[in-house]
Amino acid sequence: MLRKLLATTAVISAVMISTASAETITMWVRSGIGDSFKEVVKAYNARGGDTVEMTEVPFAELVQKYATAIAGGQAPDALSLDLIYNPAFAAAGQLEDLSDWAKSLPYFNALSPSHVKLGTYDGKIYGLPLSVETSIFAWNKDLYKKAGLDPDKAPATWEEITANAEKIRALGDDTYGFYFSGGGCGGCMIFTFTPLVWGAGADILSEDGKTATLDTPQMRQAVDIYRNLVAKGTVPAGSASDNGANFLSFTNGKIGQQSLGAFAIGTLVTQHPEIDFGVGLIPSVDGKTSSFAGGDNFVVTKGTPKLASVKGFLDYIYSPEGQKIMAKYGSLPTRGDIADEVLAGLDPRLKVGIEAIAVAQTPYTLQFNDLINSSNGPWATFINAAIYGDDVDGAFANAQAEMQSIIDNAQ
Repeated sequence: MLRKLLATTAVISAVMISTASAETITMWVRSGIGDSFKEVVKAYNARGGDTVEMTEVPFAELVQKYATAIAGGQAPDALSLDLIYNPAFAAAGQLEDLSDWAKSLPYFNALSPSHVKLGTYDGKIYGLPLSVETSIFAWNKDLYKKAGLDPDKAPATWEEITANAEKIRALGDDTYGFYFSGGGCGGCMIFTFTPLVWGAGADILSEDGKTATLDTPQMRQAVDIYRNLVAKGTVPAGSASDNGANFLSFTNGKIGQQSLGAFAIGTLVTQHPEIDFGVGLIPSVDGKTSSFAGGDNFVVTKGTPKLASVKGFLDYIYSPEGQKIMAKYGSLPTRGDIADEVLAGLDPRLKVGIEAIAVAQTPYTLQFNDLINSSNGPWATFINAAIYGDDVDGAFANAQAEMQSIIDNAQ
């Protein structure tokens, strides 16, 4: 009897100690992050022990609010940060160095390489992949059939895409062969257009982000392809003024082909079951494939006293259980080594998004917003002028010079 009493007392004490030592991790995420992360937080908190207190911050305010909170000593323990902003915060010394811990993970080499690259500054790792997004190519199978095209054959070159676009446009009325948001949406076009260049071995910036390399034969070929699509009338006129609001025009069933984000696969499956579509990788100007790697990295605020607990939460996210929860609610797996297991039973087209991770790229720069995302920045201005304007050479010269000026003035 005494032995049972002592054993029971020991269990109660252990539970009390465990509860007393449990920590609450504060974490900020951008609005619109979706259900995948919310669900994985819910599952983690239900396990008992440490918990995560998640706060949604408006997307447009998150970066500035985080910088202000850091300056005021009020920053959260962790943050879901668009990977393009990782280098700037790391360079400012505001993030925890996760290098040793990250490299000790047995699956480290299976994590999305572009996310790890953008999370690395000066040889140290400050961010690890949380949500992975890639760009893919989609085609409407019903419109392919109506145009006399093979609905199950993914076009492998832009010559094929252009020929297909013309045949689909010939169906008439408000049916078009191709779509893109070209009216000042720099983020849209870096996401869907630049793979044409990357796959061919060129880039708009040097590896270290210190030199603008926009004017290349590959970029001129890419511009010519899009100019040709516009000139042939295969793209709706509204594309020229679309700032991204109509990025998902493919969902209206009147667009034959479009480069999209892999997230659109889930959107089409769940919200537009009437559209029969195929997906593949985006061909470059020479036929090789590429993709943009987007999404968020998990970063930790420098000096948080809860670093061990934060690592425990990230461990859970990377576990098969955590990865399956996130995939179920629309997020691509961040671990390539268990991707097939995680996606088992889900729409098989999601695997194209995973295939894209291996060839995906993201520009590395501390000035991503000024160079690329800003609607008045050199990239967005260049896209509009080069594809829709009359002076292509001038568009290249102006954008190249402005990009380099921004880079030089920031150093």
